Amino acid sequence: MQLQHNVSLKPYNTFGIDTTAEYFLPLTDESLLHDVLLDKSLPEQKHILGGGSNVLLTQSVNGLTVLNRIKGIRIVKEDDEHVWLKVNGGEVWHELVMYAIQNGWGGIENLALIPGTVGASPIQNIGAYGVEAKETIETVNGYHLLDNAAVTFTNADCRFGYRDSIFKNELKHKVFISSVVFRLDKKPKFNTSYGAITQELEKMNITELSVRAIANAVIAIRTSKLPDPKQIGNAGSFFKNPTINKDQYNKLQESYPDIPSYPVSETTLKIPAGWLIESCGWKGIRKGDTGIHAKQALVLVNYGNATGSEIWALSEEVVQSVKNKFGIELEREVQVW
Repeated sequence: MQLQHNVSLKPYNTFGIDTTAEYFLPLTDESLLHDVLLDKSLPEQKHILGGGSNVLLTQSVNGLTVLNRIKGIRIVKEDDEHVWLKVNGGEVWHELVMYAIQNGWGGIENLALIPGTVGASPIQNIGAYGVEAKETIETVNGYHLLDNAAVTFTNADCRFGYRDSIFKNELKHKVFISSVVFRLDKKPKFNTSYGAITQELEKMNITELSVRAIANAVIAIRTSKLPDPKQIGNAGSFFKNPTINKDQYNKLQESYPDIPSYPVSETTLKIPAGWLIESCGWKGIRKGDTGIHAKQALVLVNYGNATGSEIWALSEEVVQSVKNKFGIELEREVQVW
Protein backbone atom coordinates (compact mmCIF):
# COMPACT_ATOMS: atom_id res chain seq x y z
CA MET A 1 0.00 0.00 0.00
CA GLN A 2 1.23 3.47 -0.88
CA LEU A 3 -0.24 5.75 1.77
CA GLN A 4 0.34 9.40 0.91
CA HIS A 5 -0.03 12.55 3.02
CA ASN A 6 -1.44 15.96 2.02
CA VAL A 7 -2.22 15.03 -1.58
CA SER A 8 -3.87 17.41 -4.07
CA LEU A 9 -7.15 15.97 -5.34
CA LYS A 10 -7.14 18.16 -8.46
CA PRO A 11 -6.26 15.23 -10.78
CA TYR A 12 -8.96 13.07 -9.17
CA ASN A 13 -12.10 15.17 -9.68
CA THR A 14 -13.53 16.28 -13.03
CA PHE A 15 -14.29 19.78 -11.74
CA GLY A 16 -10.53 20.18 -11.37
CA ILE A 17 -10.88 21.59 -7.86
CA ASP A 18 -7.49 21.92 -6.17
CA THR A 19 -8.11 20.81 -2.62
CA THR A 20 -6.14 18.48 -0.36
CA ALA A 21 -6.70 15.02 1.09
CA GLU A 22 -5.15 14.62 4.53
CA TYR A 23 -4.30 10.99 3.73
CA PHE A 24 -4.64 9.37 0.32
CA LEU A 25 -4.52 5.70 -0.67
CA PRO A 26 -4.92 4.37 -4.23
CA LEU A 27 -6.28 0.81 -3.98
CA THR A 28 -5.83 -1.65 -6.86
CA ASP A 29 -6.20 -4.94 -4.98
CA GLU A 30 -9.44 -5.80 -3.17
CA SER A 31 -7.62 -8.22 -0.86
CA LEU A 32 -5.76 -5.27 0.69
CA LEU A 33 -8.96 -3.49 1.70
CA HIS A 34 -9.37 -5.74 4.74
CA ASP A 35 -5.90 -4.66 5.90
CA VAL A 36 -6.82 -1.01 5.42
CA LEU A 37 -9.93 -1.38 7.57
CA LEU A 38 -8.04 -3.22 10.34
CA ASP A 39 -5.04 -0.89 10.39
CA LYS A 40 -5.54 1.20 13.53
CA SER A 41 -2.75 3.57 12.47
CA LEU A 42 -4.96 4.86 9.63
CA PRO A 43 -7.61 7.55 10.26
CA GLU A 44 -11.02 6.23 11.27
CA GLN A 45 -12.76 8.74 8.99
CA LYS A 46 -12.72 7.41 5.43
CA HIS A 47 -13.95 8.74 2.07
CA ILE A 48 -14.24 6.74 -1.14
CA LEU A 49 -13.36 8.33 -4.47
CA GLY A 50 -13.92 6.73 -7.88
CA GLY A 51 -13.74 8.78 -11.06
CA GLY A 52 -14.51 12.00 -9.19
CA SER A 53 -17.11 12.89 -11.83
CA ASN A 54 -20.02 13.48 -9.48
CA VAL A 55 -18.43 15.27 -6.57
CA LEU A 56 -17.88 18.91 -5.64
CA LEU A 57 -14.99 19.40 -3.23
CA THR A 58 -15.67 22.51 -1.17
CA GLN A 59 -12.97 22.03 1.47
CA SER A 60 -9.93 19.98 2.40
CA VAL A 61 -10.83 16.33 3.00
CA ASN A 62 -9.91 15.15 6.48
CA GLY A 63 -9.14 11.52 7.29
CA LEU A 64 -8.34 8.92 4.65
CA THR A 65 -9.44 9.20 1.01
CA VAL A 66 -9.39 5.78 -0.68
CA LEU A 67 -9.18 5.87 -4.47
CA ASN A 68 -10.96 2.82 -5.93
CA ARG A 69 -8.85 1.49 -8.81
CA ILE A 70 -9.81 -2.19 -8.50
CA LYS A 71 -10.31 -3.55 -12.04
CA GLY A 72 -11.84 -6.70 -13.49
CA ILE A 73 -14.87 -7.98 -15.43
CA ARG A 74 -16.05 -11.59 -15.49
CA ILE A 75 -19.13 -13.59 -16.40
CA VAL A 76 -20.62 -15.20 -13.31
CA LYS A 77 -23.71 -16.74 -14.92
CA GLU A 78 -25.56 -16.89 -18.21
CA ASP A 79 -28.55 -18.50 -19.90
CA ASP A 80 -30.22 -18.19 -23.28
CA GLU A 81 -31.66 -14.77 -22.47
CA HIS A 82 -29.17 -13.06 -20.19
CA VAL A 83 -25.58 -12.76 -19.07
CA TRP A 84 -24.55 -11.73 -15.56
CA LEU A 85 -21.33 -9.72 -15.29
CA LYS A 86 -19.46 -9.09 -12.06
CA VAL A 87 -17.64 -5.81 -12.58
CA ASN A 88 -15.16 -4.41 -10.08
CA GLY A 89 -15.79 -0.89 -8.85
CA GLY A 90 -12.65 0.69 -10.29
CA GLU A 91 -13.59 -0.12 -13.89
CA VAL A 92 -14.34 2.92 -16.05
CA TRP A 93 -18.09 2.99 -16.74
CA HIS A 94 -17.85 3.85 -20.45
CA GLU A 95 -15.37 1.03 -20.99
CA LEU A 96 -17.91 -1.39 -19.48
CA VAL A 97 -20.55 -0.07 -21.90
CA MET A 98 -18.17 -0.60 -24.83
CA TYR A 99 -17.36 -4.13 -23.59
CA ALA A 100 -21.06 -4.98 -23.52
CA ILE A 101 -21.58 -3.54 -27.00
CA GLN A 102 -18.66 -5.52 -28.43
CA ASN A 103 -20.40 -8.65 -27.21
CA GLY A 104 -23.84 -7.56 -28.41
CA TRP A 105 -25.32 -7.41 -24.90
CA GLY A 106 -28.03 -4.85 -24.26
CA GLY A 107 -29.26 -2.84 -21.34
CA ILE A 108 -26.67 -0.09 -20.80
CA GLU A 109 -26.05 1.24 -24.32
CA ASN A 110 -28.13 4.37 -23.58
CA LEU A 111 -25.67 5.13 -20.76
CA ALA A 112 -22.63 5.45 -23.04
CA LEU A 113 -20.06 8.17 -22.33
CA ILE A 114 -21.27 8.84 -18.79
CA PRO A 115 -18.07 9.70 -16.92
CA GLY A 116 -16.99 7.92 -13.74
CA THR A 117 -16.45 4.40 -12.49
CA VAL A 118 -18.66 1.36 -12.05
CA GLY A 119 -18.53 1.68 -8.26
CA ALA A 120 -20.35 5.00 -8.50
CA SER A 121 -23.12 3.73 -10.78
CA PRO A 122 -25.38 2.37 -8.00
CA ILE A 123 -24.64 5.32 -5.69
CA GLN A 124 -26.03 7.78 -8.19
CA ASN A 125 -28.30 5.31 -9.99
CA ILE A 126 -26.88 6.87 -13.13
CA GLY A 127 -29.34 7.42 -15.92
CA ALA A 128 -29.74 8.99 -19.34
CA TYR A 129 -31.99 8.87 -22.39
CA GLY A 130 -34.76 6.83 -20.80
CA VAL A 131 -32.59 4.26 -18.99
CA GLU A 132 -31.32 3.95 -15.40
CA ALA A 133 -28.61 1.72 -13.99
CA LYS A 134 -31.08 0.14 -11.54
CA GLU A 135 -32.74 -1.67 -14.46
CA THR A 136 -29.66 -3.88 -14.93
CA ILE A 137 -28.14 -4.03 -11.43
CA GLU A 138 -28.65 -7.41 -9.74
CA THR A 139 -26.48 -6.98 -6.63
CA VAL A 140 -23.96 -4.55 -5.16
CA ASN A 141 -21.03 -5.98 -3.21
CA GLY A 142 -18.81 -4.15 -0.80
CA TYR A 143 -17.44 -3.61 2.69
CA HIS A 144 -18.98 -1.71 5.56
CA LEU A 145 -16.24 0.65 6.69
CA LEU A 146 -17.39 0.86 10.31
CA ASP A 147 -18.29 -2.79 10.86
CA ASN A 148 -15.33 -4.10 8.80
CA ALA A 149 -17.65 -6.66 7.24
CA ALA A 150 -18.40 -7.79 3.70
CA VAL A 151 -21.92 -6.81 2.61
CA THR A 152 -24.13 -7.61 -0.36
CA PHE A 153 -27.15 -5.55 -1.37
CA THR A 154 -29.94 -6.81 -3.58
CA ASN A 155 -31.52 -4.41 -6.04
CA ALA A 156 -34.34 -3.78 -3.55
CA ASP A 157 -31.86 -3.20 -0.71
CA CYS A 158 -30.30 -0.34 -2.67
CA ARG A 159 -33.52 1.72 -2.47
CA PHE A 160 -32.95 3.16 -5.89
CA GLY A 161 -34.66 6.41 -6.80
CA TYR A 162 -34.16 9.14 -9.36
CA ARG A 163 -30.37 9.74 -9.19
CA ASP A 164 -30.56 8.36 -5.67
CA SER A 165 -29.86 5.29 -3.53
CA ILE A 166 -29.21 4.18 0.02
CA PHE A 167 -25.50 4.86 -0.64
CA LYS A 168 -26.18 8.60 -0.99
CA ASN A 169 -28.18 8.71 2.23
CA GLU A 170 -27.95 6.37 5.25
CA LEU A 171 -24.78 4.70 3.96
CA LYS A 172 -22.96 7.75 2.61
CA HIS A 173 -19.19 7.30 3.19
CA LYS A 174 -19.97 4.06 5.05
CA VAL A 175 -19.68 1.44 2.30
CA PHE A 176 -16.82 0.73 -0.09
CA ILE A 177 -18.41 -0.68 -3.27
CA SER A 178 -16.02 -3.34 -4.51
CA SER A 179 -18.12 -4.80 -7.35
CA VAL A 180 -21.52 -4.70 -9.03
CA VAL A 181 -23.32 -7.58 -10.75
CA PHE A 182 -25.21 -6.52 -13.88
CA ARG A 183 -27.77 -8.60 -15.79
CA LEU A 184 -27.58 -7.80 -19.49
CA ASP A 185 -29.74 -8.98 -22.37
CA LYS A 186 -28.47 -11.34 -25.03
CA LYS A 187 -31.54 -10.36 -27.06
CA PRO A 188 -31.57 -6.61 -26.57
CA LYS A 189 -34.77 -4.61 -26.21
CA PHE A 190 -34.01 -1.21 -27.69
CA ASN A 191 -35.09 1.98 -25.96
CA THR A 192 -35.29 4.95 -28.32
CA SER A 193 -38.22 6.66 -26.61
CA TYR A 194 -36.07 9.66 -25.78
CA GLY A 195 -36.71 11.96 -28.71
CA ALA A 196 -33.14 13.04 -29.33
CA ILE A 197 -32.00 9.47 -29.95
CA THR A 198 -34.54 8.91 -32.70
CA GLN A 199 -33.57 12.18 -34.34
CA GLU A 200 -29.87 11.37 -34.11
CA LEU A 201 -30.38 7.89 -35.59
CA GLU A 202 -32.23 9.47 -38.49
CA LYS A 203 -29.42 11.99 -38.95
CA MET A 204 -26.93 9.10 -39.02
CA ASN A 205 -29.10 7.27 -41.60
CA ILE A 206 -29.46 4.26 -39.27
CA THR A 207 -32.36 2.06 -40.35
CA GLU A 208 -31.50 -1.13 -38.44
CA LEU A 209 -31.33 -0.78 -34.66
CA SER A 210 -28.48 -2.28 -32.67
CA VAL A 211 -26.85 -1.63 -29.31
CA ARG A 212 -23.88 -0.12 -31.13
CA ALA A 213 -26.04 2.22 -33.21
CA ILE A 214 -27.87 3.49 -30.13
CA ALA A 215 -24.61 3.97 -28.22
CA ASN A 216 -23.12 5.89 -31.16
CA ALA A 217 -26.19 8.13 -31.26
CA VAL A 218 -25.94 8.79 -27.51
CA ILE A 219 -22.21 9.53 -27.80
CA ALA A 220 -22.88 12.01 -30.61
CA ILE A 221 -25.59 13.78 -28.60
CA ARG A 222 -23.53 13.97 -25.41
CA THR A 223 -20.44 15.17 -27.28
CA SER A 224 -22.41 17.98 -28.93
CA LYS A 225 -24.02 19.20 -25.70
CA LEU A 226 -21.65 18.49 -22.83
CA PRO A 227 -18.13 19.88 -22.33
CA ASP A 228 -15.19 17.49 -22.05
CA PRO A 229 -13.88 17.61 -18.43
CA LYS A 230 -10.35 17.34 -19.85
CA GLN A 231 -10.92 20.68 -21.56
CA ILE A 232 -13.06 22.49 -18.99
CA GLY A 233 -13.82 21.39 -15.43
CA ASN A 234 -17.36 20.12 -14.85
CA ALA A 235 -19.35 17.25 -13.37
CA GLY A 236 -21.96 16.92 -16.12
CA SER A 237 -25.53 17.64 -15.09
CA PHE A 238 -25.37 19.52 -11.79
CA PHE A 239 -29.10 19.49 -11.00
CA LYS A 240 -31.86 16.88 -11.08
CA ASN A 241 -34.94 17.41 -13.22
CA PRO A 242 -37.64 18.35 -10.67
CA THR A 243 -40.96 16.50 -10.39
CA ILE A 244 -44.12 18.53 -9.76
CA ASN A 245 -47.82 17.70 -9.60
CA LYS A 246 -50.19 18.38 -12.50
CA ASP A 247 -52.01 21.19 -10.72
CA GLN A 248 -48.75 23.07 -10.23
CA TYR A 249 -47.79 22.43 -13.85
CA ASN A 250 -51.12 23.65 -15.18
CA LYS A 251 -50.79 26.85 -13.18
CA LEU A 252 -47.25 27.42 -14.49
CA GLN A 253 -48.43 26.74 -18.03
CA GLU A 254 -50.80 29.71 -17.81
CA SER A 255 -47.78 32.01 -17.51
CA TYR A 256 -45.32 29.90 -19.50
CA PRO A 257 -47.23 28.10 -22.30
CA ASP A 258 -44.05 26.54 -23.72
CA ILE A 259 -42.88 24.94 -20.47
CA PRO A 260 -41.88 21.34 -21.38
CA SER A 261 -42.75 18.29 -19.32
CA TYR A 262 -42.51 14.50 -19.24
CA PRO A 263 -45.09 12.30 -17.47
CA VAL A 264 -43.92 10.44 -14.37
CA SER A 265 -47.25 9.15 -13.12
CA GLU A 266 -50.94 9.97 -13.47
CA THR A 267 -50.53 12.91 -11.11
CA THR A 268 -46.91 14.08 -11.55
CA LEU A 269 -44.70 15.50 -14.29
CA LYS A 270 -40.98 16.04 -14.67
CA ILE A 271 -39.74 19.46 -15.80
CA PRO A 272 -36.31 19.78 -17.49
CA ALA A 273 -34.08 21.66 -15.05
CA GLY A 274 -32.03 22.98 -17.97
CA TRP A 275 -35.09 24.74 -19.38
CA LEU A 276 -35.87 26.34 -16.01
CA ILE A 277 -32.29 27.56 -15.59
CA GLU A 278 -32.06 28.85 -19.15
CA SER A 279 -35.40 30.64 -18.74
CA CYS A 280 -33.90 32.50 -15.79
CA GLY A 281 -31.13 33.80 -18.07
CA TRP A 282 -28.25 31.78 -16.68
CA LYS A 283 -27.09 29.94 -19.80
CA GLY A 284 -23.57 31.06 -20.75
CA ILE A 285 -23.19 33.36 -17.72
CA ARG A 286 -19.66 33.57 -16.29
CA LYS A 287 -18.68 34.83 -12.85
CA GLY A 288 -14.93 34.88 -12.33
CA ASP A 289 -13.71 31.35 -13.00
CA THR A 290 -17.14 29.79 -12.52
CA GLY A 291 -20.07 29.78 -14.89
CA ILE A 292 -22.95 28.03 -16.64
CA HIS A 293 -22.01 26.26 -19.84
CA ALA A 294 -23.01 28.03 -23.05
CA LYS A 295 -24.49 24.90 -24.67
CA GLN A 296 -26.12 23.22 -21.67
CA ALA A 297 -27.61 25.19 -18.77
CA LEU A 298 -27.54 22.11 -16.51
CA VAL A 299 -23.73 22.15 -16.46
CA LEU A 300 -21.75 24.33 -14.04
CA VAL A 301 -18.12 24.76 -15.06
CA ASN A 302 -14.71 25.66 -13.69
CA TYR A 303 -12.85 27.83 -16.19
CA GLY A 304 -9.55 27.24 -14.45
CA ASN A 305 -9.04 28.22 -10.83
CA ALA A 306 -12.49 28.26 -9.27
CA THR A 307 -12.87 26.85 -5.78
CA GLY A 308 -15.55 24.38 -4.82
CA SER A 309 -17.08 27.02 -2.56
CA GLU A 310 -17.38 29.44 -5.49
CA ILE A 311 -19.14 26.82 -7.61
CA TRP A 312 -21.44 26.02 -4.70
CA ALA A 313 -22.23 29.73 -4.28
CA LEU A 314 -23.14 29.99 -7.98
CA SER A 315 -25.39 26.95 -7.68
CA GLU A 316 -27.14 28.62 -4.73
CA GLU A 317 -27.85 31.67 -6.90
CA VAL A 318 -29.29 29.44 -9.62
CA VAL A 319 -31.48 27.55 -7.13
CA GLN A 320 -32.85 30.78 -5.65
CA SER A 321 -33.44 32.27 -9.09
CA VAL A 322 -35.50 29.29 -10.28
CA LYS A 323 -37.41 29.20 -7.00
CA ASN A 324 -38.27 32.89 -7.22
CA LYS A 325 -39.51 32.66 -10.80
CA PHE A 326 -41.21 29.26 -10.93
CA GLY A 327 -41.74 28.24 -7.30
CA ILE A 328 -39.67 25.12 -7.93
CA GLU A 329 -36.65 24.26 -5.78
CA LEU A 330 -33.90 22.49 -7.71
CA GLU A 331 -32.01 19.61 -6.14
CA ARG A 332 -28.35 18.98 -6.87
CA GLU A 333 -27.18 15.73 -8.45
CA VAL A 334 -23.55 16.07 -7.34
CA GLN A 335 -22.30 14.94 -3.96
CA VAL A 336 -20.83 17.78 -1.97
CA TRP A 337 -17.82 17.14 0.25
